[in-house]
Amino acid sequence: MGDRRPARVAHLVQAELGRLLVEEARDPRLRGVNVTDVRMTGDLRTARVYVRTLLPDPDPRALRAALERAAPFLRTRLGEALQLRYVPELRFEYDALVDRARRVDELLASTRRGRARHET
Repeated sequence: MGDRRPARVAHLVQAELGRLLVEEARDPRLRGVNVTDVRMTGDLRTARVYVRTLLPDPDPRALRAALERAAPFLRTRLGEALQLRYVPELRFEYDALVDRARRVDELLASTRRGRARHET
């Protein structure tokens, strides 16, 4: 039963952070930020928060800096909303999974084009 608690809390944190970023964040650099995943440590004291932005050419470092600047506000609001014994420390990571998948697709397409040219 204890194994599921971090996953449940991560889901709650993800939903609340998503809401906070959409409804309450005032920093324009945080517009269009999506929380794609949250992973909690077993003691629930640290949350690794994976984010993406809908902007065409995101700067992951600038996005992370803006999120770290907003972290105290976000933690306070999380504590009020979720009423956890300990409000987790938020560690932000840019979620590059989509970028990596897109790059793999491009490489596969290029390989297919090269084979098609070679076979004809």
